[in-house]
Amino acid sequence: MATSAFAKQNPVFLKIISIICACLVPLLVTGPFLPDLVVSSLSLWFVYYTLKNKIYNIYQNIYFYFFIGFWAVCILSSLLSSDILLSIKASLFYVRIGVFALLISYLIDQNKKILDYFYYAFLITFTALIIDGYFQYFTGSNIFGYKIHGMRVSSFFGKELILGSYLARLFPLLFALFVARVNKHFLEIYFVSVLFILIDLLIFLAGERASFIFLNISTIFIILFIKQHKWLRLGLFILSFIIITFLTLNSPKLFERYVQSPIDSMGLDGKEKYFFTESHDFLFRTAWNMFLDKPILGHGPKLFRIKCEEPKYAQKIIFNCHPHPHNFYIQLLAETGIIGFSFLAGLFIYFIYLTFRHVKEYFKYKRAWFTDYQVCLLAGLLITIWPFSTNGNIFTNNLMLFYGLQMGFFRRNIN
Repeated sequence: MATSAFAKQNPVFLKIISIICACLVPLLVTGPFLPDLVVSSLSLWFVYYTLKNKIYNIYQNIYFYFFIGFWAVCILSSLLSSDILLSIKASLFYVRIGVFALLISYLIDQNKKILDYFYYAFLITFTALIIDGYFQYFTGSNIFGYKIHGMRVSSFFGKELILGSYLARLFPLLFALFVARVNKHFLEIYFVSVLFILIDLLIFLAGERASFIFLNISTIFIILFIKQHKWLRLGLFILSFIIITFLTLNSPKLFERYVQSPIDSMGLDGKEKYFFTESHDFLFRTAWNMFLDKPILGHGPKLFRIKCEEPKYAQKIIFNCHPHPHNFYIQLLAETGIIGFSFLAGLFIYFIYLTFRHVKEYFKYKRAWFTDYQVCLLAGLLITIWPFSTNGNIFTNNLMLFYGLQMGFFRRNIN
């Protein structure tokens, strides 16, 4: 993409915008308000900037077309819902995620330094979380006094038990930025290697089983398909696995959470079988009943929290209702019907196709369809929309920012 006249005349301004974007990495730790404010403001500015400078080709992108289609379905579903005001709040401004991904892509075109800004933002933020997370694990509370929740480490996230999710979902992007760097010093490689091991262990100690699964999926994917630093990541993974095995066998709490609880949930001990846990089973079945009632466009984004208490959907009220059913795909079936669901399912299938295309080129023709940088990002995108696990609310700002960030970086071959 050609550099715009504005970019040539105002490199300092775009540098400032790039630094603000990189600041999202630590801001995501503070809660949803500040990241949402920054993304919304930057997205509005970018739309104004591109229209004013007639940079229309930035929107001529298949991923963006796909996203706009999904956004339109969400809005239509909201307008046909029983609580339009509540639902439209979740869908109307959802477009900012797609625009933000375009902004990241555009900034990479204008100045590759944004890669360094994000790289150092990740190193600083992850290091701070690691130090505080281990401090909380060993002392019972973090430096701000937030006590450990059972065996769940949360660090600066406090009451929100999403430390593992944050680290696991953004780790592939950090690794991609590390791979993309040239002339890496030995000390940098050594520091990052230690950091990676500590990240692996902290995600495990955080007690978030889904995040630990995501970490392993992305790590194995990266090890299989990258060329540069393959053996470094494999060695670190094996070392982490040995330490985690030792910790599990010597900690009754870790053994119960990662070994015994999954066995109980799957019914392998002779008890009743559930999808993940009894509470998740209840939520999934409730969402399925909602889907059967309105299978085309669903009940509207954000309305699971309202409808799940109705007896015709939740036939057996055992647990308090949740804002979402803890699975993206099941949530979309309930809230946007088969049409909204098909967009996410289609995207996942497309990423799987890209993976097989890379595998074919890699093993049959001895050439890479994607660069190592893109392989890492593809791993991150796959675990972000992985269907066979529990996850948060698909309309939550932070979770979709994880997707928007990686999508913005993914569509650019920076080598």
